[in-house]
Amino acid sequence: MKKTIAIAFAAVLVSISGAALAQPGAGPVRPYGPAGCGLGSVILGNNPGFVQVFAATTNGTFGTQTFGITSGTSNCINPTPGMASARSFSETNRAAMSKDIARGRGETIATLTTLGGCKDPAAVGASLQKNFRRVVPNAEVSDRAFGSNVVGVLTSDASLSCKKLASVAKR
Repeated sequence: MKKTIAIAFAAVLVSISGAALAQPGAGPVRPYGPAGCGLGSVILGNNPGFVQVFAATTNGTFGTQTFGITSGTSNCINPTPGMASARSFSETNRAAMSKDIARGRGETIATLTTLGGCKDPAAVGASLQKNFRRVVPNAEVSDRAFGSNVVGVLTSDASLSCKKLASVAKR
């Protein structure tokens, strides 16, 4: 009985969160629904509602989501390469990144370097540290502005050679 209640409760939570995430204009169109990519998304698609519970169960049961993310199969694609992914990463990891930028080094800067296709994490850290006030002009800066400011610093410094950001910026 407890297991049935727990499953029903989880299904309601997934439905509610799926409805909140599937707002028009909320981001790039993905070939999967709130349950994520994997075999469940291939079979059941991105149809809204309770069907996403079955998609999530299928993904979890067969382990296809983990494999798909690693291999880029089963609808597990990154529709936001380059600048958008660097901006999104910066927005999401703002607190840790702010600390790393102040130090001029750290895990978030290393990851950002990879996302942007930059050649040297130390140079990226030094550039962001030098431009700290540009990235964080005040305590009230929004997450979105923070992400844009980080990407702005990286794209304005040609010595960083951020290939993935430059190719997106030129389009």
